Amino acid sequence: MANASPSSPEASRRMARVRQKGTRAELNLRKALHAQGLRYRLHVPLLAKPRRIADIVFPATKIAVFVDGCFWHGCPEHASWPKSNADFWRQKIETNRSRDADTDQRLQALGWESVRIWEHEDANHAASRIVELVRARRKNGAQP
Repeated sequence: MANASPSSPEASRRMARVRQKGTRAELNLRKALHAQGLRYRLHVPLLAKPRRIADIVFPATKIAVFVDGCFWHGCPEHASWPKSNADFWRQKIETNRSRDADTDQRLQALGWESVRIWEHEDANHAASRIVELVRARRKNGAQP
């Protein structure tokens, strides 16, 4: 890999300012879930080593929701590959994708259902998907 860091101090500052919690997409999804009557916990660490934190969690039905940014997680519809410092960005995004897949696999092994929502998805449609899953897992006795 040619370069293992952002291309400039300004790029590094921009990366540091990117929200990890409370993004617009996450807030919209939370509002839609609440409007449909669901209650949830926020930013819950579900795995200790390696540490993985879900954005929205339904502990009783073991459902973990991750709201993924299109750029940072390599959305198949909206991913963009920067031309400046391309090797750094490709490795960063591919590492995020691998970590996401690893997280999903580890949670599944523990009986959890991972739900990945892209930031571009309509919050109401995403909430409806989650509501259906919560109801199905309640009906099937997924509660601990």
